[in-house]
Amino acid sequence: MTATTPASLTTRALLLDMDGTLVNSDAVVERCWRRWAERQGLDPAEVLKVVHGRQGYATMAVLLPDRPMEENHADNRVMLAEETADLDGVVPVAGAPAFLAALARLPHALVTSADEALARARMGAAGLPMPETRVTAESVGASKPDPEGFLKGAAALGFEPADCVVFEDSEAGIRAGRAAGMRVVGIGPRAAAFAPDVHVADLTAVRIEPAADGTLTLAFAQA
Repeated sequence: MTATTPASLTTRALLLDMDGTLVNSDAVVERCWRRWAERQGLDPAEVLKVVHGRQGYATMAVLLPDRPMEENHADNRVMLAEETADLDGVVPVAGAPAFLAALARLPHALVTSADEALARARMGAAGLPMPETRVTAESVGASKPDPEGFLKGAAALGFEPADCVVFEDSEAGIRAGRAAGMRVVGIGPRAAAFAPDVHVADLTAVRIEPAADGTLTLAFAQA
């Protein structure tokens, strides 16, 4: 956090990205996407700059704008299978177990670009509980940075967008949260460049304080 970011936010519900926010899956993502980049004759370093936060087909459309979308969807199915089978190095983001435990009986939803199988695999590998309310890739027609997923998450919890705070790590996710009309807490190094309302290194810096009227105060430790 910087001196200009708030020490706390008040909200009623939390919408949580998974990869990079609750689960560190960077090792798997990099392995799978490097292989894909090499098959396409693309520079893996350039590919890795844009993969985070989006569904695979949407990343492919950015990188190969002239390729038919049906090929992107076909490649995405292969990519999802590869990522679901490869859990080596998948670990929780620091503070995630305690953070989710504190949220157990409070309004929250997972909003991820992973499909249900990949989300379950990665949350399980990281030893994290799967939120009861979740919006996965199958639930939306448009990938982040489109706000559809976060809007669906808010609706599923029964709250207006302004009453929700998004936790995200990527440019695509932060843009999606803002487009949904929500405040955004940025988690980790990727998030810092995209002007979230609050930025923290990891979830150890976040404390949740529920009030009797249902409001939640998010208190952030100064970096």
